[in-house]
Amino acid sequence: MTAKNTSGRGQRDLRVRVKTAKGRKLSSTLWLERQLNDPYVQRAKKDGYRGRAAFKILELDNKFGFLKPGARVVDLGCAPGGWCQVAVRRVNALGEGSGKQGTVLGVDIQEVEPISGAEIHQLDFLADDADSLVKGWLGGAADVVMSDMAAASSGHKNTDHLRIIALCEAAAYFAFDVLEEGGTFVAKVLAGGAENELQTILKKNFTKVANVKPPASRADSSEKFVVAMGYRGRRDT
Repeated sequence: MTAKNTSGRGQRDLRVRVKTAKGRKLSSTLWLERQLNDPYVQRAKKDGYRGRAAFKILELDNKFGFLKPGARVVDLGCAPGGWCQVAVRRVNALGEGSGKQGTVLGVDIQEVEPISGAEIHQLDFLADDADSLVKGWLGGAADVVMSDMAAASSGHKNTDHLRIIALCEAAAYFAFDVLEEGGTFVAKVLAGGAENELQTILKKNFTKVANVKPPASRADSSEKFVVAMGYRGRRDT
């Protein structure tokens, strides 16, 4: 691993260069180099977040303000936990701030390490009784349902796009079952042309639907986030 030096007024190029080790693929080397030079990865380590994705929900909340003190939040597919960590601080789930104390509930199909201030459950949100279980754990309806889920990559762009749209639609229908009127749904999608039906469904059920690519989302990624606010109560979809 090297840092390239440049001449002229003592300036240096501090970008970390990673040499391809024997037996390691070039793609792995490039990924490692990108991680080492990513300012969001560095900030995540400094601020104690479990991943750079935490800054995506931070930036979305800075723009739309849906993580309010006292809010009840459900994080679908919460592993590794960065979004839950942000929500805990924003809704005052630890009760350390001056505002109302909120609740953060994370669910994932795999086991997730505990997060201070959040209640984590291993659950497939597609299970028939998932909505009733979540409302039982929350003690009522949710104010926010958010999802940073992505389907396993197939390596085929169109297939992956369709898979994540299907996953996002399933998350939206789950949100319809657990959200309080006036609530917010936030989810990751991949741009690719198949999201029109999802947009139509959300516009029927929410007063405002925005599509945003936060600064923390890498420029070379096709991901964007849909933020649907003002849940009307489930309409005929």
